[in-house]
Amino acid sequence: MARAVADLVDRLDLGRDVCVGLSGGPDSLALTLGALRAGLTTTALVVDHGLQQGSADVARRAASAAESAGARARVLTVTVDGRGGPEAAARRARRAALDDARDGLPVMLGHTLDDQAETVLLGLARGSGPRSVAGMVAWADPWARPLLGVRRATTVAACAESGLTPWSDPHNDDPRFVRSRLRAEVMPTMEDVLGGGVAEALSRTADLLRDDVDLLDAMAADAMATVVEGDALRRVGVAALPRPLRRRVIRLWLLAAGATEPTARLVAAVDALTDDTAHGTVAVGGDVGVRVNAVADGELLRLRRDRR
Repeated sequence: MARAVADLVDRLDLGRDVCVGLSGGPDSLALTLGALRAGLTTTALVVDHGLQQGSADVARRAASAAESAGARARVLTVTVDGRGGPEAAARRARRAALDDARDGLPVMLGHTLDDQAETVLLGLARGSGPRSVAGMVAWADPWARPLLGVRRATTVAACAESGLTPWSDPHNDDPRFVRSRLRAEVMPTMEDVLGGGVAEALSRTADLLRDDVDLLDAMAADAMATVVEGDALRRVGVAALPRPLRRRVIRLWLLAAGATEPTARLVAAVDALTDDTAHGTVAVGGDVGVRVNAVADGELLRLRRDRR
């Protein structure tokens, strides 16, 4: 655990002061231990989402465990609400709280190889495209994931060897959540049917694909500079790009306009507007007061904001 942390810190030159996003579960608790044993000055940031009865006690116990191991600890209380269901809303609230509290330091997250495998499988099943299948990255400023090569069983063993009892989140066993069922039902079945090694194979797939995706994204960013005109896109220029670049340019354009993770279906619908014979609009987002549409407007593809 310490070696995984030290290798990432040294490779990225992250410095000797770090934060750890600590839930109290085995993965983040083992990560906290690994950071301390790697000789890092470690601050554990514990987010209390307030979604379960007794969550404040769970947060305090997690902070206490971190302090007993030699880390500093802070409990951050958040309000979970907004779009996208409870999982997405909790993730947004958690990330915002961690970002506010980190004081300029990198924040280590306890995602393991098992989490990576589940992310890849979900991306495949949902047809989310290569970026999703490429999984999580070890470093996306300020978030660091040193344990992407470490199995979940190893983090559980590390806590046991240190005499720490991690918290078991009941949401992890709740069949209402897709990832919980994936973890409890789908992955064990796949491991059985395919003779083992599935988690490692899925994680390896993410590693292999990520280099390709990063290269295409960089090429798309260069291509976008040649077809953008103000806050619009030149339709003929976009249409002339190879499809992998064209779709990425459109996605970058939508993100720059404030769209939240455009789906493959949305990008394809906007892509159809680059045809010089196409007309009409495609709804790309907005809020309670404004609707945002992509509009084929002569030689340009524009975003139009209409009040509801």
